[in-house]
Parts: sequence; C-alpha cells; structure tokens
Amino acid sequence: MSPFLLTRTLPEDATDAALRSDVLQGLTHTPKTLPPKWFYDAHGSELFEQITELPEYYPTRAEREILVARSGEIAEATRARTLVELGSGSSEKTRHLIDALTDLRTYVPVDVSESALTQAGHALIAERPGLRVHALIADFTAQLTLPDTPGPRLLAFLGGTIGNLLPVERAAFFASVRGLLAPGDALLLGTDLVKDEKVLVRAYDDAAGVTAEFNKNVLTVVNRELGADFDSAAFDHVALWDAENEWIEMRLRSRTAQTVKLPALDLAVEFAPDEELRTEVSAKFRKEGVRTELSAAGLDLAHWWTDGEGRFALSLSVAR
Repeated sequence: MSPFLLTRTLPEDATDAALRSDVLQGLTHTPKTLPPKWFYDAHGSELFEQITELPEYYPTRAEREILVARSGEIAEATRARTLVELGSGSSEKTRHLIDALTDLRTYVPVDVSESALTQAGHALIAERPGLRVHALIADFTAQLTLPDTPGPRLLAFLGGTIGNLLPVERAAFFASVRGLLAPGDALLLGTDLVKDEKVLVRAYDDAAGVTAEFNKNVLTVVNRELGADFDSAAFDHVALWDAENEWIEMRLRSRTAQTVKLPALDLAVEFAPDEELRTEVSAKFRKEGVRTELSAAGLDLAHWWTDGEGRFALSLSVAR
C-alpha cells in the first residue's frame, strides 16, 4: 500500500461554481462583500507568505513560538495516532507537531489545492518513513467525511483562520468538527487574541503595502475567472477595528463613482464614491469566549497556551 493517498471530495467544477455564487451574492448584497478565500490564487498565496514575514504581522510568529514550545505537551495530552489538519497548505507549521507525536501513524491534510497537498505529502513521507499521508481535496467549511484512520484523533485548525467565520458560521463549524470526533478525541485551535487596536490595525495595513496588494488581489481573481473589469487602482485598501464585534475588517473603498461589469454573470455593479466592499472579517478572541463557543458544540477546553507576549493562543479541547 502506498504511503500517500489522495482523495478528491470536491467536484472538478466546484471552485468555479462557488466563485460564481459568492461573487453574485456578495456584489448584490448591501453592503457588498466578497469572501476572503478568493484572495488565495497562486499570487495571493505568495503575497500572504510575504505578509507572514512582515514586522507588523505577528500571528504566524506567535503561533510558531507556541508550537515549538508546547508540541511535546500536546502530544502527551492527546497520544494521537491520527492528525487531521484543516486548511493544511504547505503543512509547514505542523511539522513541529508531527515530530512530537511519537504515536502518530496517519496524517490527513485537508485543502482545496491538489498541488499543495501532493507536494507537502510527498515531502513529509520522505522525511518521516513510516508515516502514512491520506490527503483530502475538500472544502472544510462544507460537510466533511474523514477516512477510516486509527484513533485517538487530533484535529488541528491553525493560523487564526477561525476568525474569518462570523459567529453563526463558527457555531456551525464547531458542531461539524465535533461530529468528526469520537469522545476523547481533541481539537487544537489557533486563535488571535484581543489586544491594542493600533497593533491589530498595523498587522492588516503594513507600511510596505503588501497587505493592500493582497486585498486587491481578490479583484484580479474575479477579473480573470469571470471576465470582470475591476480597476484595482480605483480602490483603496482599508483596515478597521470594530470594537463592538471585536474583529478587524478589511475593505476596498471605491475612489469614484464607477460601474463594474461581470460578463460571466451578466451583471453590472454600481459603486458610489467612498462605497466599501468588505473582503475579510478577522475576529479576535478572549479565553472565556472561546471556552463558551467550544462547550456549546460539545468540546471541553482542557489546555490554553499563549506566546510570551500574550498575543495569540493555542487551545486544546476534548470531545465529550
């Protein structure tokens, strides 16, 4: 049996259909929105890698610091034989965890990118003889079915990506995660924490303008895939802290009155001067709020670790 197995649960045309649906719904909504997942074509992924290395953008470094320091404790607490990672990408940050999980037999990376899964999977097998990789091409926000692998299972959702989901979406997500776990299995969750507004805004509006380019890349994706005529220069990048909801919003603000045509959708969209298109919500969390949301889904918070500056947290919760 090959140590690498790839299973596709997404139809071949699922990405195109999802993009069409999201753009049509988002641009005809008031206020206008687009989901952040459409930032990430090849160029967008490269830009995000650059963002993670910027001095203003702390989450990646902070989470890595916790993983390096606490992977041994996570391994001891879970004794996981299967590690499932949602939104695995290059699987780079989970290597510390994989090395620490001495009982690990199977790694199940889940991502929409076949190339990322294949490259990362073969690299891990080459580095770690005896490890089986069963990669899933899947959208983890949709209903997910995991392969039959040995327990106990540890499901990892890292990077603070949980913050991109609105509260009602988070509740549905945590419920679906609980449905994948047996009692005693665990969820390792990365959450960015509430902190000084200036620190947060700088992380999403860096001096070099990389995040602004990343934000506008969603327009490039829509232009290319749907034949739209967005002019990225006609929009300004905006990052704002919403204190009431405790989240950062990224937006694109129209500089002028303009009409954008999307032939593939038979749609023309009017923008007023200074009208804003929301492209991302990134919620920030507090420990008790995380505990409450997890508990509502049948997950009990067992461990809470932060980096040295208390900027970011990894939590380990157990399915009851």
